[in-house]
Amino acid sequence: MKKIALAAALSVAASTAFAGGMATPVMEETPVVAEVVQGSSSNGGLLIPLLLLLVLAAAASNA
Repeated sequence: MKKIALAAALSVAASTAFAGGMATPVMEETPVVAEVVQGSSSNGGLLIPLLLLLVLAAAASNA
């Protein structure tokens, strides 16, 4: 009789332990805010034309 009571207790404990099943974990993503850093526009637009003018002047002086 003790074995039947022990088996019944274990079956009840096992059924409640697996009642929910295995659920996939849900990971919440936090939004990523990207900050745009703008440089000064006065130097950015002048560097390439000045370098091009320097190369053209050097090529004209050698010719």
